[in-house]
Amino acid sequence: MQKPVVNLMVKAARAAGNVLLRNMNRLDALAVVEKERMDFASEVDEQAEQAAIRELRRAHPDAGFLGEESGVQGKGHSLFVIDPLDGTSNYLRGLPHWCVSIALVEHGEPQHAVVFDPLRNELFTASRGSGAVLNDRRIRVAARKDLGGALLATGFPPRERASAPAQLECVRELLREAEDIRRTGSAALDLAYVACGRLDGYFEAGVKPWDIAAGVLLVREAGGRVCDFRGAATGPLDARGVHGRALVAGNPKLSEALQKQIVASGYAAAFD
Repeated sequence: MQKPVVNLMVKAARAAGNVLLRNMNRLDALAVVEKERMDFASEVDEQAEQAAIRELRRAHPDAGFLGEESGVQGKGHSLFVIDPLDGTSNYLRGLPHWCVSIALVEHGEPQHAVVFDPLRNELFTASRGSGAVLNDRRIRVAARKDLGGALLATGFPPRERASAPAQLECVRELLREAEDIRRTGSAALDLAYVACGRLDGYFEAGVKPWDIAAGVLLVREAGGRVCDFRGAATGPLDARGVHGRALVAGNPKLSEALQKQIVASGYAAAFD
């Protein structure tokens, strides 16, 4: 049975998802801003975030919030970390791959997680120590033990284009063994897909707490491992860690092999 706070987070994610679904037929009319170079947000991102916050605040008026669009609000012991639309570029182009991501973080560590894909009506949830679930079905990471035949995912974040040559070299080396590498445009869904075994592994640089807080817990609770490009633990997933970071995820054996290949290719050195 889901914990009451997860039920609340699901309600908030669905509220945000409804905003996104209602606006899909007016994409050409949306006001879009470029927050940073090649990093876009629309008026719908903000509306969806506020819809989620309203639901959460009704039950937790003293909670703090870290939203991609609104930044830090409040200073409560519990912090809801929210990405109201992970995959904004996909959404604005009508590509059907985006989601809502919400995590409840305490002392920098995610305790509860929800990743909701409104188009597929897929709901990924997790609570620390209680496992991970997709639509009421317990999920586990894939069992692949090495990179041979692996299906991986990555991203090419606009804030990290200076390291693109090193990343492309890393991709070239990985494709000597891996079956293929996907670039889906949603870090939260990439991590959710690792958690349920659709992807064997994931790596990306420049991701921020709202991109990954929920997905990190999903992977861990599904039996997986999450680390940085050097194999170290991730930093705090709250307002102390709003800088971009590098992330690797997969089952313990595959994530280690992936992380070591990232180092061997020289890609990890770009972030030292």
